[in-house]
Amino acid sequence: MALTTARTSGFAITGLGVAAAYALSSVWPVAGALTVAVVLGVVAGSTPVLTGEHRQAIARLTKRLLRAGVVLLGLQLAVPTVLALGPGTLAAVVLTVAVTFLGTLGLARLVRVPRGLALLVATGFSICGASAIAAVEGVIERDDEDVATAVALVTCYGSFALAALPLLAPTLGLDATRTGSWAGLSVHEVAQVVAAAGPAGAAAVGIAVVVKLSRVVLLAPVVALVGATQRGRRDGRAPLVPLFVLGFLALVAVRSTGLVPAFALDVAKTASTLLLAGALFGLGCAVRLGALLRGGGRALLLGLLSTLLVLATGFGTLAAFT
Repeated sequence: MALTTARTSGFAITGLGVAAAYALSSVWPVAGALTVAVVLGVVAGSTPVLTGEHRQAIARLTKRLLRAGVVLLGLQLAVPTVLALGPGTLAAVVLTVAVTFLGTLGLARLVRVPRGLALLVATGFSICGASAIAAVEGVIERDDEDVATAVALVTCYGSFALAALPLLAPTLGLDATRTGSWAGLSVHEVAQVVAAAGPAGAAAVGIAVVVKLSRVVLLAPVVALVGATQRGRRDGRAPLVPLFVLGFLALVAVRSTGLVPAFALDVAKTASTLLLAGALFGLGCAVRLGALLRGGGRALLLGLLSTLLVLATGFGTLAAFT
């Protein structure tokens, strides 16, 4: 009975956290519900209200929410739309993701950031922010505090990028299309991409979102590759490609048929955000704030260097291939 009560309470606490995250993100849209959710989770986890049974129940729920949210994320991506960008832009996307991911891991060694946090930052900054962090955290060895730190860095430096890019684009002689492409290649979260491209007009926003989603397509292979490299360090019996990644790819294929009605896509997008917000709230609840703050300096430096790397690489590949 006590276990059932803890599970019910854990579900209710997570639901309240998601509702609060949505309410607060409507006040500050750039942060997004996912970022606010992990912050609220850290706050909730730092209070004595959550018992050990509550934390265990939330942790079990978190895994289910995370996998379901990543699977539904696949319905946001249509392969024909991505291919319509053309070979030059697609080459820029692949190179920007690869250089940012591998370069961030190299920079992490330079500034002596733990490998778990480095992998989270590399994935989040190179692909799609908090969603990518949520997807990869289940296949690597990491501390609970690393997830909250990585999401905080995405928020901090994504906000820096969305402010800097509109100021730099005119100076660099970029028109609306190229400004949108650069935003899609270089800025971390989808909401931040829209904000960064917005000053250049609706056309820039449109191309920015499509380019950004083309980066999201690379989430599945990156998570699979990272999981494969970490397999020996975790459970050697774990599948080479996690089942939720295969589910993500399956829904990308479904979306690419063009048969899914618009209202179903809207429902899936909202459901995916809700599920991922619940997962990140749960991950935040496992964090100990004192340990999070102790490792902040090097993480902040890594976030800055990685952001400069993705901005420079995005601009360079855009100039070289388009």
